[in-house]
Amino acid sequence: MWQKLYDAAVKVQNSRTISPFIDAGGVAAAILTKQGNIYVGVCIDTASSLGMCAERNAIANMITNGESQIDKVVAVMRDGKVGPPCCVCREMMMQLDKDSGDIEILLDLENQKVVKLKELVPDWWGYDRFAE
Repeated sequence: MWQKLYDAAVKVQNSRTISPFIDAGGVAAAILTKQGNIYVGVCIDTASSLGMCAERNAIANMITNGESQIDKVVAVMRDGKVGPPCCVCREMMMQLDKDSGDIEILLDLENQKVVKLKELVPDWWGYDRFAE
């Protein structure tokens, strides 16, 4: 499944300039939902910091299509290697669902190194709000 997600992200990556103010596709992401669907997204970098990371773009596509639970995440960097989501993306994923800490994130495709989101966000502040 990791290779399939990687390939889906690379397929949409296509680094490009949209305008003198916006670049897109330097980073791409693919997420696998608990329902078994794959959603992709690319980063959108703007001159005014109003852009969006690839992971959040993929999450927006997932939410638009009526889902909110992620199983796996792959982010492909400019050099073709995978890497962890930024802190903003980690936080957004944690807020999606009470079990989001169990989302698997690929850190190394070749060696199949995977971590759970809760390992990247230890002592997360919001667990109590899910209990309310």
